[in-house]
Amino acid sequence: MSINTDRNFDDITSKFAKNIYGTTKGKIREVIIWQDIETILHDFPSSQKLTILDAGGGQGQIACKLAKLGHDVTICDISQQMLEIAKIEAQANGVDLNYRHCAVQDLSHDLSASFDIVICHAVLEWVVDGPDFLSSLKTLLKPNGVLSLMFYNYHGLLFRTVTLANFGYVQAGLNKRKKKTLSPNYPRNPDDVYHWLGELNFNIINKTGIRVFHDYLVDKQKQQTRFDELLELEKQFCRQEPYINLARYIHVVAKCH
Repeated sequence: MSINTDRNFDDITSKFAKNIYGTTKGKIREVIIWQDIETILHDFPSSQKLTILDAGGGQGQIACKLAKLGHDVTICDISQQMLEIAKIEAQANGVDLNYRHCAVQDLSHDLSASFDIVICHAVLEWVVDGPDFLSSLKTLLKPNGVLSLMFYNYHGLLFRTVTLANFGYVQAGLNKRKKKTLSPNYPRNPDDVYHWLGELNFNIINKTGIRVFHDYLVDKQKQQTRFDELLELEKQFCRQEPYINLARYIHVVAKCH
């Protein structure tokens, strides 16, 4: 996969920060994801210093939290501007990260080390070839290593689009017209992702829905005014069906054989 075929956020870095991280949806994502990551960490000996890759790690929030716990963290991103923000975030948190400016698919050529944990959040929906991308991630994992994979859910997009009565977009196959937006290019059908992981001999050990209710609130003001209550409901139902399958994102934890 050429580095030029995947989405680079250099052109909309500030918009990305404002529209994703600085919102209630970003806060929910951060809380729920961190719960899952803590569960992953608990499966390793507490004294073990883990090697962790945050592939497509953006502005470094998760990478910095993991480095603060004493782990050896590498962050990779195709966007140089994102990495610059990650460096500022690391300095503010008093931690050291290892930085790689390249596409995730090129990392296996760039790095000789393999990792105990590979984190890859909100990247799969931006790459053309999903199976090839996941195969690249597997090459970076140690035997019995753990993959933390979050992807944009096709079912959640379809459900949200219909509730907005945007029927023309549905009839167009959910193909977006403007390329430089925060709406992912390749929303993923969960069944496809699970199949691809199975083909690569991953064992899925956990699935979590990210934002199972938030985006569907009719009164958007309640996302802020009733946020604490909403967050508690998100935490309560995010690991149950049918809510997982309707979430805007799905987080999968899988172990490499």
